[in-house]
Amino acid sequence: MTEDATTGKGRPTPKRSEKQRRRTGPVAPPPQTRKEASRRQKEQVKAARSKIREGAAAGDERYLSKRDAGPVRALVRDLIDGRRNVGVLLLPLALVLIVANLTGSPQVQSIGLTLWLAAIIAMIVDVAFTTALLRKRINAEFPDERLGGHIAYGLLRSTVLRRMRMPPPRVSPGG
Repeated sequence: MTEDATTGKGRPTPKRSEKQRRRTGPVAPPPQTRKEASRRQKEQVKAARSKIREGAAAGDERYLSKRDAGPVRALVRDLIDGRRNVGVLLLPLALVLIVANLTGSPQVQSIGLTLWLAAIIAMIVDVAFTTALLRKRINAEFPDERLGGHIAYGLLRSTVLRRMRMPPPRVSPGG
């Protein structure tokens, strides 16, 4: 019977005595109450989440969520982050529209609404260009990949303010 290089883990299972020797530090005493056990469990979960959040914020591939992982998603992120997007203007312009409506002045309300409609039209044009760019580059670099989810991922990322994007951008606009 010949071992194939792709099967198994490639090393023998360690004995219990070897595993116990590798452990370092004292073992924490068992919890005395359910409340203490619950508190410890919450602390462990919080520490694990913190580690994952920090790893994702640093852009470490091992800590990325399933939504963000993979070479195609990395390409989509780099394409979106490497250009200026109109979608990031929608939230600030929505605030301008709200403030314009609160003024009560018809002229200010008209200006605010005009700015908002211009941004919506610019967003539609930008979405069309972004979709074409993503479709072209994904098909060129990953011809067997389905496009739907990747394009939606890119369009959603294009509407998020640059400082708020997770994982953080690796490329600068124009780069």
